[in-house]
Amino acid sequence: MVKRVAVILSGCGVYDGTEIHEASAVLVHLSRADAKVQMFAPNADQMHVVNHCEGKPTEEKRNVLQESARIARGDVTDLAKLDVSAFDAAIIPGGFGVAKNLSDWAVKNKDCTVQPQLEKVIRAFHKAGKPLGMCCISPILAAKILPGCEVTVGQDKECEKWPYAGTAGALKEMGCKHVNTDVDKAHVDVKNKLVTTCAFMCNAPIHKVFDGVGVMVKETLKLA
Repeated sequence: MVKRVAVILSGCGVYDGTEIHEASAVLVHLSRADAKVQMFAPNADQMHVVNHCEGKPTEEKRNVLQESARIARGDVTDLAKLDVSAFDAAIIPGGFGVAKNLSDWAVKNKDCTVQPQLEKVIRAFHKAGKPLGMCCISPILAAKILPGCEVTVGQDKECEKWPYAGTAGALKEMGCKHVNTDVDKAHVDVKNKLVTTCAFMCNAPIHKVFDGVGVMVKETLKLA
């Protein structure tokens, strides 16, 4: 049976949108599994636009849906139109867009709020017993909406390989169980049907990130 998967994007580009390599990895692994994919994004302004050469914000304004269309090759739908009953699972790649456009984690950390349409979607998938896959920083969304869930953002001790390990501590403070995993692995929270992998929360070769995303996609589809 063909699995129908909603992939939710947050723009285009690691510093202000979806991490492009992660999105591509998700789409390749879903394609290999013969899943039917539809991409979604909020029709809203980005928090800001970052010059990716300099890593600095600019005065430019861009729309999350329009920027996500760059990854989706034009075929992306307004998140407000996502009908949970039409899908078997949802996957959210990472990138700073998750922390800036899908939530305000970048500003408020553990006191953040999730974009209202996305919060509604995540709650609906969870209530329907349909799995959610998340990578990189995206598990913070589950942590905020599904109290007590189990997630991974990699490791909880900061070092050169794990520069964002402090996120694990924030997740624990939010009441979640953080499970240390390596970059090419994923953690499955069977009770909540939630599958997470760290992706670029780790300074790792891109093929290892690709492999870890593949495990996340495979385990998400198993639960669907």
